[in-house]
Amino acid sequence: MKILAIQNKMGIGDTVIFLPFIKAISNKFGCPISLLVKESSKADQYLKETNYIDQIINLKKNDKNEGILGSIKLATKLREQNFGKVFIFNSSLRFNLVSKLAGIKQIYQYPLFKKKEQHIIEAAKSLIKKNLNIEVNENPEIYINETLVKLSYKKLNIKNDELNILLGTGGSGPTKRIPAKTFLIFMEKICEVRKCRFYIATGQNVDEQKILKEILDSKFKDQCVALDNHTINETLPIIKNCKISVCNDTGFAHLSSALGIKTITLMADTPLIYGSYSTNMYPIIPDGVQYVTHNTLGKDKINPEKIFNKFMSILS
Repeated sequence: MKILAIQNKMGIGDTVIFLPFIKAISNKFGCPISLLVKESSKADQYLKETNYIDQIINLKKNDKNEGILGSIKLATKLREQNFGKVFIFNSSLRFNLVSKLAGIKQIYQYPLFKKKEQHIIEAAKSLIKKNLNIEVNENPEIYINETLVKLSYKKLNIKNDELNILLGTGGSGPTKRIPAKTFLIFMEKICEVRKCRFYIATGQNVDEQKILKEILDSKFKDQCVALDNHTINETLPIIKNCKISVCNDTGFAHLSSALGIKTITLMADTPLIYGSYSTNMYPIIPDGVQYVTHNTLGKDKINPEKIFNKFMSILS
């Protein structure tokens, strides 16, 4: 039987968070699961080696998938696949109707019209518990070919006598991007006690590039490797070679933790659950706040001393 899962949130992290539930469905029915996601999730770049995923079906932003005609077009596309079951990880009536039009007989979904204040993880847990009687408490996992990890090790001349650290300095929005000075103070502190090399993962956005340039123009430039010209697929084996990651609330934090790397997540302006849902995640919140959420605006209040202390406690 072919099974489809629908996850229509936008980001990398949104997709990674749902992976334990996709895996649970796969294990229950003994087959890999097809995944319908938005193209912006970039799932095809980091799930191609993950054996519980069958195929990635992208909802492209400009592919006229919205509205009545778009829904009919999507349903026609899905009908060709002959799916027998679908798990819809949202409360959308649209995807319910699309699934019915696609001829999918067994539809499992969040309660319709209940999106308001819906917990991103608890809602998924409830769906799987109610319909499959499975308690899901695992960390997200993405797989990578070990040969690629070894090739990356050789290509970048990664050394065992250095502490290899991923710095995820990018971010999907300006309020999530921690200033370069915070990373530089942390780098100063850790280099006082360990010989380090830093792999800096960021995007091509102008402001992200400014942060990258400030770090590369520092005294640590010879200890830094910029990854901004690497694809996600090319970056994964490099991340896997790192000991620990220190990341903004960005896709690289989610990818790092899902690869099994201990990841310090710098939570400046997003609900804490996005940086704490995995046991591989160690969140740092801004000084002076008790909890972090949207509009906390705390990027200038992330304390590098706390990053260093958390880093050292993970190492010990």
